[in-house]
Amino acid sequence: MKTIQNTTSNEIVINKSIFITHLFRVNTIDEVNQALQSIRKKYYDATHNCYAYILGTNAEIQKASDDGEPQKTAGMPMLDVLKKREMTNILAITTRYFGGILLGAGGLIRAYSSSVSEALNKTSIYEYLDYKTIEIIVSYAIYNSILSFLNEYQIFNVEYLDNVKIKIGIIPDQEDSFKEKIIDLACGQVSLKDLGISQMEILVKHNES
Repeated sequence: MKTIQNTTSNEIVINKSIFITHLFRVNTIDEVNQALQSIRKKYYDATHNCYAYILGTNAEIQKASDDGEPQKTAGMPMLDVLKKREMTNILAITTRYFGGILLGAGGLIRAYSSSVSEALNKTSIYEYLDYKTIEIIVSYAIYNSILSFLNEYQIFNVEYLDNVKIKIGIIPDQEDSFKEKIIDLACGQVSLKDLGISQMEILVKHNES
C-alpha cells in the first residue's frame, strides 16, 4: 500500500466548471472530519464538496460521498482512483463551482477522476514496507570498513559508544544474505541481534510540481 505525507491541491476547469481537489494525509476518522470541516468552511459558496477516503493498513475503511452530484458520478470515481493507485490513509476532497454547463454523468465521472489523478501525480508518494530491524555492534575499525555496505540499506540509528551500535532495516527476504555478507566483511567480529519487524514509509515517487 502507498500513501502521502503532505497536503496537495490541483485545479482543473471543464466547460466553465472549476474542480479543486485537495489530498490530505489522514490516519483517523477524526482527522477526516477535521479536513472536511476546513474545506467546507473555506469553500462555503461552492456547489459541491465531494470526497473519498481510505484508511487502514489493509485499506479496510473506505467511504465516498457525491455531496449532491448525481449518484456515483463523483465520490465513487474519486475512490476508484485511490484504490487503483493502491493508496491508504488518504482523503481526497474535490470542490466544484458549477459553470452553467451540464457535463452529464460521463463528463462528471471523468472530471472528478481526472482532478484526483492529477493531484496524485503532483505529490510525493510513499510505500509502506516491512523491515526486519537488526542491531549491529562492531569496533570502530570494522565500522569504517563496512560503512559503504551498510549504506545500501535503511540505517535507523547509529550510536558511538565503546563500540559502534547500528540499528538497520532489512527487507525480510534479504535478511539471510545480509547476515552472511556482513559476517564475512567483518571477519566474524560482529554482534547481530534481531529486533523484530517494523513498518516504514519509503519515498517511491517525488513531487512532480
